[in-house]
Amino acid sequence: MIEKYVEFIGEHELDAIFKIAEKIKDLSILHVNSTKAGGGVAEILNRMLPLMKELGLNVDWKVIKGDSEFFNVTKSFHNSLQNGTGNIPEEYFKIYDKWQEINLSEIPLDYDIIFIHDPQPAGLIKFKKGNNKWIWRCHIDISNPYPSVWNFLQKYISQYDSMIISVPSFGKDNIGIPQFIVPPSIDPLSVKNRDIAETTVFRILYKFGINLEKPLITQVSRFDYAKDPLGVIQAYKLAKRHVDIQLLYVGSPATDDPEGEKVYNEVVKASEDHKDIHLLMLPPYSDLEINAFQTASTVVMQKSIKEGFGLTVSEAMWKRKPVIGGNTGGIPLQVINGITGFLVNSPQGAAHYIIYLIRNEEIRKRLGINAREHVRRNFLITRELRDYLMTMVYVANRHNS
Repeated sequence: MIEKYVEFIGEHELDAIFKIAEKIKDLSILHVNSTKAGGGVAEILNRMLPLMKELGLNVDWKVIKGDSEFFNVTKSFHNSLQNGTGNIPEEYFKIYDKWQEINLSEIPLDYDIIFIHDPQPAGLIKFKKGNNKWIWRCHIDISNPYPSVWNFLQKYISQYDSMIISVPSFGKDNIGIPQFIVPPSIDPLSVKNRDIAETTVFRILYKFGINLEKPLITQVSRFDYAKDPLGVIQAYKLAKRHVDIQLLYVGSPATDDPEGEKVYNEVVKASEDHKDIHLLMLPPYSDLEINAFQTASTVVMQKSIKEGFGLTVSEAMWKRKPVIGGNTGGIPLQVINGITGFLVNSPQGAAHYIIYLIRNEEIRKRLGINAREHVRRNFLITRELRDYLMTMVYVANRHNS
């Protein structure tokens, strides 16, 4: 299957990936995260591991366990790391450590290289034995973390052999380990991102009661305050006064996010009496539906207030859609203002660009063409795969040469 990427990246790039993989083919590799489905991390791992195996690598993936109490703790950590504020009881740190111990009995740590994704399993490093190498892969915005949570996690993170962040501004001084910048990626061959037939798009829109004639504004993301769903509704209402549009907000429940239902209920309330607002909660792996919604959209939004990266931006750009994105985290790496889309800091700004793009088809097309090429060059899974391989080569050879 890996040969199919040649049409996007060329023979030379694929050859380079095979040569780098050759350097670590004798090593065992483990990825650990907190959920098998829901969210970008699980999605990338679902696509990345088969490619690693095709390169001849000995790689596994394990998911940590936790109860609702643990995931409430890690969600509060997540929010406080991204928002720089919090009110974290001392008890939370004990609950976190307790579940690291519990997961030790579930997850074998006798691999040569261990990739730990995000804060939830970061504490497993304290059980490190021998000379294996540990990489902490942070997918969230830690540019301005809440000090007590960061200080707690830092004592673990500083024990890693290296750390991977998505955006330069997430880098940390005084952590004492090498830091690599590896933006996330999309898979152009996945069900979510490959070209699909127009009839399939129409059938799916019809099934969910979406008007095939009216311009469609879409945001695909969790019902999470960081994604600003209430700001999306507000932007839509402001734009609707000037252009006849419909809004689709598509979310998916995630097992490690206990806050989602509360946010969803607030969004439902804000959408009452607006028949052109469609709120959907789809199960994980609704990839064909997401593809159809993004393909059918006139404009795609990702109006996050905080964002690690925002893979839905690259997904939409790959489908030649102009994106209106929040000016935060990894979104400005993808949305180059006025070239692949527009960056905004408020619902009013988002409404302005919705109106502008609805009224200017030529500009929509030009931004869409630029957007796809930008993703092809920078945000396809083959590039992230190569970056991961290079990081593993580095940690494997560090102290060994």
